[in-house]
Amino acid sequence: MNPHETQEGAGQPRLLLSDQRPPDAPARYTLKYPSTWSHLDLDPHTRDAAIRRRVEEQAKGAGAEPEQVDRLIRQTRKSAREAYAQGALQVGCLIAFLPDASTLNASAMVLRTRIPDDEPTDLAEIMLAAGVQNNRKSVGRGSGLNRVEIMELPEVGPVGRMTSLEDFDYFGQATIRTAVHQVVIPVPSSRDLMVLASTTPNISLAEKFFEVFDAIASTFRFHDSEAPADADTDAAAAVGAESGK
Repeated sequence: MNPHETQEGAGQPRLLLSDQRPPDAPARYTLKYPSTWSHLDLDPHTRDAAIRRRVEEQAKGAGAEPEQVDRLIRQTRKSAREAYAQGALQVGCLIAFLPDASTLNASAMVLRTRIPDDEPTDLAEIMLAAGVQNNRKSVGRGSGLNRVEIMELPEVGPVGRMTSLEDFDYFGQATIRTAVHQVVIPVPSSRDLMVLASTTPNISLAEKFFEVFDAIASTFRFHDSEAPADADTDAAAAVGAESGK
């Protein structure tokens, strides 16, 4: 789980047409995931089979019970469906079985959203409002895992960072307590925001995973050129692509 050994995010560039992009706004972004992570297939036609293959490959030789493998497959498929429904541009995921048959599970999703015309674009105001809601509703309110701050990303500038504990519904049968890490990145010369939303149910390792999520966020870059260089073709995705599917 070394965040400094990275791979490019999968997927070909999805570029916004030049005549639709605000003047001086970047054309695309790149992001890197740890080398132990993989690209989560969001295509409704292929994702179920791809997820099953991925989980079963990771489970080989780990001594995992079939019920545990099936549960992780269902959980990952649910995450993929929800990411697709939210208009995720890409999702990186970690699925690892430990020698004691426990699992490490995490995901980092890229979303694009637009600030409504009648709302402020000031990052501090945005994060203040998010922080108030976070402390009001999060099950982790009052704990050290609930934090809101402004930080600097290399070559990007000021971004918002918010961490929390949340209870996520699991097929209406139970809730899974989950550590949530969000980085809010203003898109230059626009009212758009890129949101890196990362989660893990391994809450005992939340702080360690937050370090990994920070490392992933630190690889985020905007690019002015619509045509990626050969070295980053597989990492590029559209900044302005429509978020609906």
